[in-house]
Amino acid sequence: MLIALLGPTASGKSALGAAVARRLGGTVVNGDPYQAMAGLAIGTGQPSLAEQDGLPHLGYGVLPLSTRPNPAQFGELVRGWLGSVPAPVLVTGSGLYLRGIWDQLSALPEVDDALVDKVRRWGAALGAPVLHRFLGAVDPARAARLHPNDTARVQRALSLHLATGRAPSGLLEGPTTGLPAGWRVLVVTPTRERRRERVMARVAAQVAQGWSEEVAGLLAAGHADDLVALRPLGYAAWVAGGDPKQVVAQVVQETQAYAKRQATWFRNQLPGAPTWDPDTEPLEAAFAKLELP
Repeated sequence: MLIALLGPTASGKSALGAAVARRLGGTVVNGDPYQAMAGLAIGTGQPSLAEQDGLPHLGYGVLPLSTRPNPAQFGELVRGWLGSVPAPVLVTGSGLYLRGIWDQLSALPEVDDALVDKVRRWGAALGAPVLHRFLGAVDPARAARLHPNDTARVQRALSLHLATGRAPSGLLEGPTTGLPAGWRVLVVTPTRERRRERVMARVAAQVAQGWSEEVAGLLAAGHADDLVALRPLGYAAWVAGGDPKQVVAQVVQETQAYAKRQATWFRNQLPGAPTWDPDTEPLEAAFAKLELP
C-alpha cells in the first residue's frame, strides 16, 4: 500500500503527513520539486525540524539549485525514494509532478535551453497575458487550462510547441489518468475562506522566519540565475525588492492564486478521491478515510 496526501499549499498536508507516518511507523516522502531544492527551505515551506517531530523525512532540500526539475525525471527520483523506505507517505501539492511520480506522462521531447531562454525573454518583454494569448492561438485546449499569469506553465507549453510544432496539450497528457493501483489518497481541502486565511498565516510565518534574508543570502551566493530559471513561488517578488509590505502583499496574492489552481486541479482530476477538512474534521477521520490500521 502506498499513501499520497495531496492538497493546496498551506492546507496542512505536511502536518497530516507526519501524523500518518507516525501512525504507520513510516517515512514522509516529498513529492514537490521546489521543496526538494537546497537553499529554499523557508520560501517553499520545507518542514522544519520541529514540524518533522522526530520522524524520518526524505527528499527535502537535497537537490542543488542548479537542478532544473522535469516532471518525468523528478517522478522517477521520487519513485526511488518511495521504494527505499518502509511505509512511505507521499506529500505533494503539484498535480503535474504527481503525474510524473505516478508515471502518467507521455515521453516529452528535449527542449533546447536556448529556446527556453528565448521564450522566457519574450515573457519578460511582452508580459504573461500576451504569451497566454500566443498559446491560445496554437493550442486553445492547453491555454484554457492555464491562468494567464501561470507564467511557468505557459512558457513551458510554448517552448514545447516551438520545439515540436505540435500542440503541447497532446504532449503533456499522460497515457492514463486517475488513481493508480496500489495507492490510497486523501486530498486535504480546507474551505475557500480558511484556505485564504491559512495562506496569509503561512506567508506571515515565512516572513518572520527570515524569508527575505534567505533570498538575500542566495543572491549573495550567486544564485540569481538559478532563481530566475527555477521561478519558485514568491521568490521573484523578494528579488525585485521594494516596500516590504508591498512585497508581502504580492506574495500573498500570488500564493492565493496558486492555491486556488491546486485545489481546482485535484477536484477536477481526482473527483472520486476522499477529502478531509483539517479545520472541521478530527485527525481520526483522516485515518479512517485512508483505512489505516
